[in-house]
Amino acid sequence: MNRFPLLLLLVFSSISDGYAQSTQGWRDKLAPEVRAAFDRDAKMDILVVFEKQTDLRDAKSLKTKLQKAQWVTRQLQATAAESQSNAIRLLRQRQANLNSFYLVNALAVESADPALLPLLAALPEVSNICADPWVAFQMPQIEHPAVVERNAIEWGVDKINAPLVWSMGYTGQGITIGGSDTGYQWDHPALKDHYRGWNGSAADHNHNWHDAIHEVNPQNDTTMVNFCGLDATEPCDDSAHGTHTMGTMTGDDGQGNQIGVAPGAKWIGCRNMERGYGKPSTYIECLQWFLAPTDLNGQNADPALAPHVINNSWYCAVQEGCIDLTVNELLHQSVVGLRASGVVVVVSNGNFGNQGCASTYGPPAYFEESFSVGATRFDDTLANFSSRGPVLIDGSNRIKPNVAAPGVFVRSSTPIDGYNWLSGTSMAGPHVVGLVALVLSARPDLAGNVDLIEDIVEQTSIFMADPDNCGIDGTLRPNNGFGWGRVDALGAVNMALQQASGTSEPGAVSASVWPNPTSGMMVFDLQNIQGPAQLRIYDAAGKLVRASEHTFQQHELLPVSLEQAPKGVYFWQITCEKGVMAGKVVRE
Repeated sequence: MNRFPLLLLLVFSSISDGYAQSTQGWRDKLAPEVRAAFDRDAKMDILVVFEKQTDLRDAKSLKTKLQKAQWVTRQLQATAAESQSNAIRLLRQRQANLNSFYLVNALAVESADPALLPLLAALPEVSNICADPWVAFQMPQIEHPAVVERNAIEWGVDKINAPLVWSMGYTGQGITIGGSDTGYQWDHPALKDHYRGWNGSAADHNHNWHDAIHEVNPQNDTTMVNFCGLDATEPCDDSAHGTHTMGTMTGDDGQGNQIGVAPGAKWIGCRNMERGYGKPSTYIECLQWFLAPTDLNGQNADPALAPHVINNSWYCAVQEGCIDLTVNELLHQSVVGLRASGVVVVVSNGNFGNQGCASTYGPPAYFEESFSVGATRFDDTLANFSSRGPVLIDGSNRIKPNVAAPGVFVRSSTPIDGYNWLSGTSMAGPHVVGLVALVLSARPDLAGNVDLIEDIVEQTSIFMADPDNCGIDGTLRPNNGFGWGRVDALGAVNMALQQASGTSEPGAVSASVWPNPTSGMMVFDLQNIQGPAQLRIYDAAGKLVRASEHTFQQHELLPVSLEQAPKGVYFWQITCEKGVMAGKVVRE
């Protein structure tokens, strides 16, 4: 009997099975929409995501904001350089248009040829290949209040008590605010003197402005020219939204238009949308730029020039095209990286409140690390459009927003040299950004201590009950309507002034808690506290649940139990001769 045909058949079958498994292996790395484009032999904008991610938790042990920013930037750049080299070499050999992101260890490839997909997906260091779609942003509409009664100081600025903080001498001086939006009219009368790139006689946009828009969105009318152009070398706003948000943060023209919460702060900006459409890659590019701003050529990244706090009045909503949770995770990692570097990341919570409870589902608002802001009216009621919690998209049941701020009929700057009223959580977030700048101008040594800054803003907010009882009892604090409450700049600054030093100077007192979250037992790590001190722990409603007196000797490890306490958020406060330290711990 001739056995060679059977042997050849078995060999061929083995090869075919191996090929099928190999093919299936790389195809499994493709998101469904990318796989569909490949099967149609269609080009597509993609994101190539790499397996290796950087553990940034050690950044917490660094004392200053600059130390954190430099360390985080180095770690992320090293990981990206190691992971991306093969893919970049492959793409450049084929003259692909690519953009490298070290903040999230990913590559954006514009109009990727389908033939590239098997080659990229076959690289063992590549974990996923996702779509990078243009996503529509629902712009707030201009709407005038029925009765226009205004003072020089806008109602929202006054409502959160910013003028009382100014009277104390704190206007945001020495603090840099970052804005990621549709762009900015930098020479608007209310903004020009507050732009970090303007020295009073000349403008320098290096390290102060970045344009992440490198192509025209095909969903826009391509016959219409974007007057800002592409890769703009000076700040420009093609949709007015960004100019409005920046006005609420820093604006004041000196002529009776006191529209900003922190007029003493300086601002820098990045355009992440093209006439109302953004891509995950444009959002990530701006966030990376804030970690270490570059010059206009994209070179000389410098973490020392990073802002203290950034505003994100945008979202990448599921129903508007942001459907891939892998892409959402890239946005999440962007926020995690920035926060680890010492930047407070303020995010508008979204305008889907008309859908009722659990309407917080657009990234980056739903992330734990985002400081999300809902919108209130003149009378401190919640705006109908303000998205409510709890967060269900990731199964966390997380309470959102963190806080609320004025967001209805907010008057601010608009191109060209104008002013107008807009409503939205996009208008609320900038109030909180300005508030953070006021806090840091009062206590610049707290810069980079994101946990503490956010705790201060939350704890000093004015409690408001959620009448809709979304997810939990609306009388609890926090709740899924207002979070911890409507923010109060005066209360926040006063609490900040009571905090112990946040610097790394020899002898500076400090306190931290680990593990956090805790299942019950936790340990306070106390540094440079000498003599008597008091520990107080309060529940989320402000009720004292534990009080104890201690005498410490420089460095102490103090075990404390919350095993008998119900799950939830607790605030701790340690008072000693050198000041007051405070923080938040979660009991799981």
